[in-house]
Order: sequence, then structure tokens, then C-alpha cells
Amino acid sequence: MVHYKKFDNGIRLVVKQMEGLLSVSMGIIVHTGASVENDKEDGISHFIEHMMFKGTKKRTAYRISDEMDAIGAQMNAFTSKDITCYYAKSTTGHAGEAFEILSDLFLNSVFPEDEMVREKGVIVEEINMNDDTPDDLCLDVLAKAYYGERGYGRNILGSRENVNSFTRSDIEEYLSKRYVPENIVISIAGNIDINFAEDIARKYFGSIPASKPEERPVAVELAHKSLFRKKEIEQIHFALAFPSVKRYDKLFDATQIMNSVLGGSMSSRLFQKVREELGLAYTVYSYLSAYSESGSLVVYAGVNSGNYLKSVQAVFDCIEEIKKNKITKEEFKRGKEQLTSSSVFSQESTSAQMLLYGKELIYSGKVYDFEDRINKISSVTLDDVCRAVEINFDKSTLAASLVGNADKPLEL
Repeated sequence: MVHYKKFDNGIRLVVKQMEGLLSVSMGIIVHTGASVENDKEDGISHFIEHMMFKGTKKRTAYRISDEMDAIGAQMNAFTSKDITCYYAKSTTGHAGEAFEILSDLFLNSVFPEDEMVREKGVIVEEINMNDDTPDDLCLDVLAKAYYGERGYGRNILGSRENVNSFTRSDIEEYLSKRYVPENIVISIAGNIDINFAEDIARKYFGSIPASKPEERPVAVELAHKSLFRKKEIEQIHFALAFPSVKRYDKLFDATQIMNSVLGGSMSSRLFQKVREELGLAYTVYSYLSAYSESGSLVVYAGVNSGNYLKSVQAVFDCIEEIKKNKITKEEFKRGKEQLTSSSVFSQESTSAQMLLYGKELIYSGKVYDFEDRINKISSVTLDDVCRAVEINFDKSTLAASLVGNADKPLEL
């Protein structure tokens, strides 16, 4: 059973009741992230996410974690390009207590100055760790190569300089513009009574004054660059980004199926050619990155430095083969089954359902419909996938990134 409620102040609640389980996942999702930040704010969405755990009006940072541990619950948060999510998972019997603690840190954090100083050091180390993780760095560089310095091209962590400059007033100003009722969705999934879920959501969030978020449209100006970062490491990491479909494009599912054939599984063309046949890479895959305003089809590989150009050529050979001969009926059926099964598997996870229902409300304003989703996948035809092939590999608008012991970017 799925329950939807919009409170008078604009906050939306969605509850997916999953009887027969023993746990509940609950999330507070804000429609904000790196893509809507300006240059001064670069990294502040992520910084606020960290600082929310550093003490409230009635709990210290230690008490927040200690009280969650005391009831056997788990709690965390993440920031992406377009959402920030605070979530907890508990047994059904402790759902009320876990939600109260989660609500307290979300609504009543006080951002102590000494904690801000310490957390800036923590985030700088997170930035350092990201820079020392070449696959992550490669995809961050690719985002800039594809989208430029702003919007979806921004690094979620921000720069060291920005992180060190943030003040409490910067946090409060950003919260007042983005952390407002009409920008917030509460999503709960698991074995929980519908009325109880609505009661606790109303108790902590129902009296917040109504307010709309500051309008911040994401400017999408594709850069189509080839960028690189030289690092003295053993491998070359490279990634390619082709313009692709938006999140709700009519060919979205067809592109997902096509991507599965290209590089989304161990039976994919890229995996079988680049790794199994040629032995050029340990890791090679592709994925669809779709936003409301734009999308890209990304290919990534980590390969030997001595023959990385051969690996790049092998990737392009796979793409050209798909463009020339399309995909087979067997590949189409396999890709379709993989897309269907991923939707089915997510039905068995409270965490996945919490995030799925919450994000759907954030992005489309609609309640996720599992049966409709399966029907849409089922309706995709081989001709649809062939059309997806035709629109997804325009080399003239390609972007690329490279990280490793090389002296120049990939030539496009």
C-alpha cells in the first residue's frame, strides 16, 4: 500500500507500506544540491549535510549517534548534484524514536563554531581522498568537460578554499532559501502503520511556516571538451560522455536497455571485448546519467598506461559496431530483462523504496507507480532501442576526461 499526503505548509509525505518485513527506512529529501549553487556557495550543500550531524538544541553530536546506536538504528546522509537526503533505518518497533532523532538534527541543528572548524578539516580530507581516487576524479573531470564549471559540472565537494571560507551566516542564508517546505519530501518505506507515519511526520514538520524555495534554474551549456589531470599512477583512467536523453524522455527506457547491451553488465559488448577478449582493462562499463534538463551516456575504463590508446580505440570500435549493426534480438531481450529485474529487486529493499518514492516526488511531483513502470519497460520495442542507438553517439558533441601518467588529453 502507498499513501501520499501534502501538508498545508507544502511538505509532502509518501509512505510505502511493506508488510511482512521487520524494518523501516525513512528519509528527508531536499531538492537542492551542487547544480543549483553559485560560485560563492560551491560545496555548501555538502558542507551543510555534514554539519547537520554536529549538534542540535538538545543533543550534542555524540548524543545523536549514541541514541541511534542505542536503538540499533542506522543513520546517514548524502549530497548529489540535485538532491540532499538525510535518512535512517530502524526496526519497526523503534521507528518513532529514530524519526524523532532524524527530525531533530534536520530541524534544530545549531552549527557550533568549534564543530565547523573541525568539520572543514574533515571535508578537506574528503577532497584529498577524492583526488587520490582516480576513478572518482576521472568522472569529476568528465563532468566539467561535459557541462563546464557550473551546474551539473560542479564537484559536489566544492573547493578547499570555499569549504574553509564558509560561515554560519552562509549556512543560514542557504537554508532559508532552499530548505523550505515546498522543497522537502519525507519518504518512509517498510513495515509501518500508515496513520502512525503520517502522525509523526505532522508532529515534527506540520507546523513549519509555509515557504517556497528560491528559484534556481540549472543553466545547461554543454562544453564538449577533453580535459586531463596528470597523476603519477600505474593506470590510465579515461571516460567519454555523449549527449543523451533527459530523465523523462520517451526514449529513456530504450536508452537504458541499449546501455545494458553496450556496457551495463558482464555480458555487455564493452566487457566482453575490452576485458575478456583483449585483456586491456579490469574495469570497463557504461551508464546513463539523466537529469531533468539534460543527460549523458558515459563510458569509463581503467587500463594499462602503456596501451591506453588501444583501449580507447577498442571502446570506439564497440560503439561503431552497435551503430552499424544495431543490437540483436537476443541482446534486446537480455537488456530488457535486466531493466525489469532491477525494478523488481528494488521492491524488496526498504532503503531502495524510500529513495525511489522520494526522488520521484521530488523530480516529477508524482507518486511512483511500480506497475506503470513495469508496463513502460514491457512496451519498449527493438525499434525503440535502435532509435536510441541513433541519437546517443554523436562524436561531434563528445566530451572526454583522462587521469594518469599522460601529458595531454584524449584527442577528439
